[in-house]
Amino acid sequence: MGVWLKLIFLLLLLLLLVGLRQPPWPAAMALALRWILGDPTCFVMVGLAFLAKPWMGSWMPHWLSMVAVALTLALLPPQLPPGLRWLHKDVAYTVKMLSCALKIRQLFNKQPPETFVDALERQARARPDQLALVCTGPGAGSITNSQLNDRACQAAWALEAMLKDAKSQKDRDIVALLALPSKNIPALTVFLGLAKLGCPVAWINPHGRGMPLLHSVLSSEASVLIVDPDLQENLEEILPKLLAENICCFYLGHSSPTPGVQSLGAALDAAPCDPVPANLRAKIHWRSPALFIYTSGTTGLPKPAIISHERALYMSKLASFCGATADDVVYVVLPMYHVSGLVLGVLGCIELGATCVLAPKFSASRFWADCRQHRVTVIQYVGEVLRYLCNVPSQPEDKKHTVHLAMGNGLREDVWETFQQRFGPIQIWEFYGSTEGNMGLMNYVGRCGAVGKTNCFLRMLSPFELVQFDMEMAEPLRDKQGLCIPVRPGEAGLLLTKVLKSQPFLGYRGSQEQSKRKLVTDVRRIGDLYYNTGDVLSLDSEGFLYFRDRLGDTFRWKGENVSTREVEGVLLSLDFLQEVNVYGVPVPGCEGKVGMAAVKLASGHSFDGQKLYQHVHSWLPAYATPHFIRIQNSLEVTSTFKLVKLQLVREGFDVGVIADPLYILDNRNQTFQTLTPDTYKAVCEGKWKL
Repeated sequence: MGVWLKLIFLLLLLLLLVGLRQPPWPAAMALALRWILGDPTCFVMVGLAFLAKPWMGSWMPHWLSMVAVALTLALLPPQLPPGLRWLHKDVAYTVKMLSCALKIRQLFNKQPPETFVDALERQARARPDQLALVCTGPGAGSITNSQLNDRACQAAWALEAMLKDAKSQKDRDIVALLALPSKNIPALTVFLGLAKLGCPVAWINPHGRGMPLLHSVLSSEASVLIVDPDLQENLEEILPKLLAENICCFYLGHSSPTPGVQSLGAALDAAPCDPVPANLRAKIHWRSPALFIYTSGTTGLPKPAIISHERALYMSKLASFCGATADDVVYVVLPMYHVSGLVLGVLGCIELGATCVLAPKFSASRFWADCRQHRVTVIQYVGEVLRYLCNVPSQPEDKKHTVHLAMGNGLREDVWETFQQRFGPIQIWEFYGSTEGNMGLMNYVGRCGAVGKTNCFLRMLSPFELVQFDMEMAEPLRDKQGLCIPVRPGEAGLLLTKVLKSQPFLGYRGSQEQSKRKLVTDVRRIGDLYYNTGDVLSLDSEGFLYFRDRLGDTFRWKGENVSTREVEGVLLSLDFLQEVNVYGVPVPGCEGKVGMAAVKLASGHSFDGQKLYQHVHSWLPAYATPHFIRIQNSLEVTSTFKLVKLQLVREGFDVGVIADPLYILDNRNQTFQTLTPDTYKAVCEGKWKL
């Protein structure tokens, strides 16, 4: 009989006692004592109770209740089942989440619905002189709540007529924004001004050029493109094609050096700062697009994911959900074209009433200096940010700061522990989610290394499945009935989240073909619909979820699935390696892909092939051991600090293409030796055993 069947048996037993008008408390007390005190102490107390029967006659329970006590002690486990260990926190979190959802639904039931624009106006009235945004670096500056609201109103009035002219040409009411991080405040005032008009904005990565940039603008279906003047070359490369599509282009400045492009500066300065009536955005509803955030484009060209007003408001509540207040100062190093920087960071601070400190880019050497200068109390992280901070040489003032809370995603377990040991007991709120996903997870217990926790209540409200998957096809495996196959507890599985009316998948702007590719049907029963996250997670018996890998990053070698994340974690524990990027490369005549690692050496260290061999031999199975090592001066990352693998995979281990030092695993001499042209040829001809 399983644990849960035994608990059901106990519940039925207690109900039987109640039906027989006997006290059920002795059985419940016996169970509690056994779980709290353990077997020896529990049985001693029960024995003493029987010995004391002559003096406790009137207090002794009926013999039926004592039978229930005996059955309870005999049948039920000596420890609390893992699923119930966190019951109090599960209930508290679920109630808090439902309460937040109810409040948000009430906001959207108003007409017009309340959005982050109303939060800005509310803060401007309640705390007009409080700093809303503080920008560091070359574009240093600050703006108060009232100033931010006034400039947003100016932007709205200046852009209203422009949007009418543009819409008459394309019948669309969307604006694409291309701005550098050093110009965050002007770009944000334009964004908020457009939001006051109910106009969604597509935030585009300013580092893109040529075809990727043109694709980003056209896929948003925008009628207007507003560009930072410093990105003149980027714009002029694609301007003829934009004009051919009747897209109106403007510089976010006071002059235009480019024919066919107007400037907005004078119009913005001359516009009144009168309040913008809410009826100008009366057409929007809770599922209307608020903005478009592009996926990273690591697997093809970027796609504009739809962020609705409902989702934007949910995400902007995250800071308060984690315990932040209006008195906090939040430090954001992520760009505005990323959902964590714009929605969780800026809009989260506006919703909360807190001050948001924006850095133009992440700098590990400047991070804590900025935090001390601006008295930062909350920091945001993503990907490897906290690991970069831990890699900076220790300083005496490492714990001299006012930061008490860190929130983000992608934090490794070893970095979690190292970060708190070095920089103090900063509370960490780790969560999981994706730009276009329809569900998020949160580690509300604070379990080190977990990306989230679930429970029976949450599984009913936000159903998801971890299923077996095909590595090569990147799709779920099916059983004979055509349904997906769930994994067992502790096993890695592909995360699928159920699409519900209350949990929709909005997909991408434009062609619905790309959105349909992310959906999976017939998962648990015929006709159901799930979103394929593409992420591999595992779920333990206590309900904690752990990120294992991204499906595109995982590769298969010698019939086994290799998790690049796990291999990276093992290699990073070596003192002479500072950064590691693991990926699989094809080898002629071999099935699957063999492991390869691009690494950056730690300062003052040299590559030690023998030490690396002994380390991977001790800590990794043979199939997961990388066979090739590529030493680079720096590892390329995306704007959200994700390691770039695509180009590395294309270059493989070809000594004729790669100028970086290359090494190959040499099992005979138990080392990693230099990869020479002769060795490369032997590998390709199958003469070198892998």
